[in-house]
Amino acid sequence: MQCENSLPDTYTPEFHDNRAVLQMPHNTLGKTGLKVSKLSFGASSLGNVFRSTNESESIEVVREALRQGINYIDVAPWYGHGLAEKVLGKALDGIPRTAYYIATKVGRYQPEVDKMFDFSAERTLRSVDESLQRMGLDFVDVIQVHDMEFAPSLDIIINETLPALQKVQQSGKARFIGITGYPLENFRTVLERSTVKIDTVLTYCRACIHDNGLQEYMPFFQERGIGIINASPIAMGLLSNQGPPDWHPATKDIKDACARSASFCRDNDCDISKLAMAYTLGFPGVHTTLFSTASVGNLRKNLACANTQLSHKEEDVFKEVIKRYINPLPVHHWEGVEVDEYKRQLQGVSNEHTFKLG
Repeated sequence: MQCENSLPDTYTPEFHDNRAVLQMPHNTLGKTGLKVSKLSFGASSLGNVFRSTNESESIEVVREALRQGINYIDVAPWYGHGLAEKVLGKALDGIPRTAYYIATKVGRYQPEVDKMFDFSAERTLRSVDESLQRMGLDFVDVIQVHDMEFAPSLDIIINETLPALQKVQQSGKARFIGITGYPLENFRTVLERSTVKIDTVLTYCRACIHDNGLQEYMPFFQERGIGIINASPIAMGLLSNQGPPDWHPATKDIKDACARSASFCRDNDCDISKLAMAYTLGFPGVHTTLFSTASVGNLRKNLACANTQLSHKEEDVFKEVIKRYINPLPVHHWEGVEVDEYKRQLQGVSNEHTFKLG
């Protein structure tokens, strides 16, 4: 896939840094016609998902990201349970709507396990209106089903959630429809069975140093002209010096291998996050890669990665990391771990409710 360096339709002379926008590689997102920046902004960090953040800096991060050539933003009601969308709305206030593309999601909402997911048509329609109100927008460019694997059945996604999103699209509140999740086979199932046209898929942690499982599905997506959005090049903190947050679902084997990889990189004066970003940005077939930060410094570091190549030393360290720590892993993903834990907790809530009724 050849990246384009001409100015995208979102270029707004009075707002953007012309040189930065020209430097940013762009790809057309499947058959949508949206010419999206190779590096895009995930707004989960604005909802204090990874750490407590400063709202003023978060707003500055969004505005600087857009000025410097990022034109695609992804958010969801789940991120901070509405907070990320609210902060994003403040950040976008005053910026021409033509200067960016924005995607949000439906289906995942509150921290309480019995209120976390709702893929019903009624809740889906209401969720879109809530998101638009929080962000102060009339429409989003892409509306997505959030983490399909947590639905009681993919039949609900196919027969209820997606038809509701089609109504949203027909009303003019969204231009395109997408699906998201962690298990890759679910994408094939839904794309093959859905009568609603699906324009994009968003997958995360599957085009990373520790797991390149997305590669196997690329021909399938490409045959259908699907826009491919990849998220979390540092695998939600696994591929960083700080390490993952406590809630990270990776197995102990994967966490240990990534921690040893980070240590090896430090010992060789390399930053594993830079290696991880370079690997993901070079992943064939991906149209845009989402990263998230609420730090201006981290934003600038990630922007620099989009325009620079690894040194020979960094390439050698990367190869050694793969050989020593990643290839020996028996399993490179954690499919099923989160869903099983969710079902266990949900059953506990159900049992408690039954006991109280009795």
